[in-house]
Amino acid sequence: MATTVPDTAEVELAIGGMTCASCAARIEKKLNRMDGVTATVNYATEKAKVNYTGDVSVPELIATVEATGYTAREPEPVRAEPAPGTEGAEPADELRPLRERLVTAVVLAVPVIAMAMVPALQFEYWQWLSLTLAAPVVTYAAWPFHKAAVTNARHGAATMDTLISVGTSAAFLWSLWALFFGTAGTPGMTHPFELTIARSDGAGNIYLEAAAGVTAFILAGRYFEARSKRKAGAALKALLELGAKDVTVLGPDGSERTIPTGELAVGDRFLVRPGEKIATDGTVVEGSSAVDASMLTGESVPVEVGVGDGVTGATLNAGGRLVVEATRVGADTQLARMAKLVEDAQNGKAAAQRLADRISGVFVPVVIALALASLGFWLGNGSGLTAAFTAAVAVLIIACPCALGLATPTALMVGTGRGAQLGILIKGPEVLESTRKVDTIVLDKTGTVTTGRMTLLAVHTADGTDETDVLRLAGALEHASEHPIAQAVAAGAADRTGTLPVPEDFANVPGLGVQGIVEGHAVLVGREKLLAEWAMDLPVDLARAKAEAEAAGRTAIAVAWDGEARAVLEVADAVKETSAEAIGRLRALGLTPILLTGDNRAVAEAVAAEVGVAPEHVIAEVMPEDKVDVVKRLQDEGRSVAMVGDGVNDAAALAQADLGLAMGTGTDAAIEAGDLTLVRGDLRAAADAIRLARKTLGTIKSNLFWAFAYNIAALPLAAAGLLNPMIAGAAMAFSSVFVVGNSLRLRGFKAAS
Repeated sequence: MATTVPDTAEVELAIGGMTCASCAARIEKKLNRMDGVTATVNYATEKAKVNYTGDVSVPELIATVEATGYTAREPEPVRAEPAPGTEGAEPADELRPLRERLVTAVVLAVPVIAMAMVPALQFEYWQWLSLTLAAPVVTYAAWPFHKAAVTNARHGAATMDTLISVGTSAAFLWSLWALFFGTAGTPGMTHPFELTIARSDGAGNIYLEAAAGVTAFILAGRYFEARSKRKAGAALKALLELGAKDVTVLGPDGSERTIPTGELAVGDRFLVRPGEKIATDGTVVEGSSAVDASMLTGESVPVEVGVGDGVTGATLNAGGRLVVEATRVGADTQLARMAKLVEDAQNGKAAAQRLADRISGVFVPVVIALALASLGFWLGNGSGLTAAFTAAVAVLIIACPCALGLATPTALMVGTGRGAQLGILIKGPEVLESTRKVDTIVLDKTGTVTTGRMTLLAVHTADGTDETDVLRLAGALEHASEHPIAQAVAAGAADRTGTLPVPEDFANVPGLGVQGIVEGHAVLVGREKLLAEWAMDLPVDLARAKAEAEAAGRTAIAVAWDGEARAVLEVADAVKETSAEAIGRLRALGLTPILLTGDNRAVAEAVAAEVGVAPEHVIAEVMPEDKVDVVKRLQDEGRSVAMVGDGVNDAAALAQADLGLAMGTGTDAAIEAGDLTLVRGDLRAAADAIRLARKTLGTIKSNLFWAFAYNIAALPLAAAGLLNPMIAGAAMAFSSVFVVGNSLRLRGFKAAS
């Protein structure tokens, strides 16, 4: 009996109400308990990526999240243009409620802290003024903490908010007891501010400065964290906003009408004037121009395009008038695919972060137990209720695992966003871990190290023959042929001499070349055998040039007219100008470059010598289907292999490699198989991509180290009575801001190219 596998679907949910990494861990745990559901919840992006079978519905997923105490909805797509009916509307300020609570807390908490810390400010009834000022801070400003703690308690859970709410409430309630039932309310009462815990009976001690100060510090940390998270994700929004808003569409009769870009359909022809953005991916059908693609690829040099050339949406027409036929629209465009890759990468988790999430999930109950243990230890040690209570509150406040939850997502958001701005697309956090390990990089030759198209490289002329004449006559004849080598000669000749003459009596000689009449001369262009059929031999110097060209793996073409051999042309797939520099940079990163090609060994070794790859690291004459076996063999030798390719025949090898880098100028199959996509066809971007990925991974690891080190170092100090609760709150808030600030340093990453 055949077993049917249920269809799976994927949805991304926007999650509301999360306040720390343990919240994300709880939601993730609840979703993953559902049959057929695999979920990843990201605290920094506030999104859940959920894969589910056909037996589960999206409303059921949302209901599960809501039953856990949070909100969920399917997010609206980020728009490059305003949604209908919202033109001119002010954007919602998501940070406003948090900012209002923060301002309230700071304004009221500062005098409370000042009076507690400076005995000179403790006038006769200062403690009652402190209570008046602290009450709104602990109730109104800290309300989100209390609300979240109660919600979590109803669901049998404890989070960071539980620690903050219990800690600040305990400090405030203790102070109320001391003021109304102890001796702290006595007129003229004073007590000095201490960094560590003092032993006393507690009846004369108030902790209003701890309750108000902790609330203010943590709200400040939350606010700057939220601002930084928005800043970290801004690269994705900026990427989507690159696109053109409107487009001028041409009708069959040549009429023009302006429509929103979103209404374009495949096959529509649209006009792009100088200085305008190209509305969508397409093919030029009329005109020629220079196109500035720097906003997508990071490449500053404009690219010349003409009829038949492909252009990418969101690039800038820097020259003449173009008419473009749309080939991709909406989500299929390169810009939209880039944005999707970036967003998917930001929603993932590195292995280190998954460990941190598991720790955060059990951390809060452990901390509450530790706080109770500290309370019991100090009481049992005879230190008095005040010291015991203060130590317990300090433990609760210092231990918030906020920094652990932010360590990876913020670095990943900034790193992938910066990569997108430089034309480097990182598919996911696991890719970052791969870049650290790779020690060998396999480079496909054609289209990666070379341009992937035949180019006229050299002209050798016989004595007394003018090079311009050779190019004009040979180019005119080759222009009439459709052969790739002929087109390379024609293009090179036109570039160097201008407009080519029109040949007469053109004839193609199969397998040998072409012949015809140009400007009254009987011209032959092709293999040496074509000249031999007309009883012509190459002079010694031209024969030597032909032999040297073929030894270097280039194609040698003979040119003759009026019964005499005149020149030899060298044609080959030209090496990109930047390839040698790029391979030098890859070697500087500790990688061994290997050149892989299906061409013959002579061609491969000539290219390798030009770009600086050692002869023993050249693998030539490899069939397309065997490329994956080459990668496997290198892996079997113990190497960690990166692969750079651009063709359909590279897709399997890219997928097999430990790290696949696809050239964005290549085929969709290669791009889909790669882990990193290099939008511009410059091999130097591969070195930049590996540097950026390693730097992002390094930032994640340093974030996690400091977050772990902070908690490991601070908890014993708090339990030992060496931290006042207010100082503990400030330190906890600083740890989160430090992690986010450290991640934002990635925005300054610069491509070496």
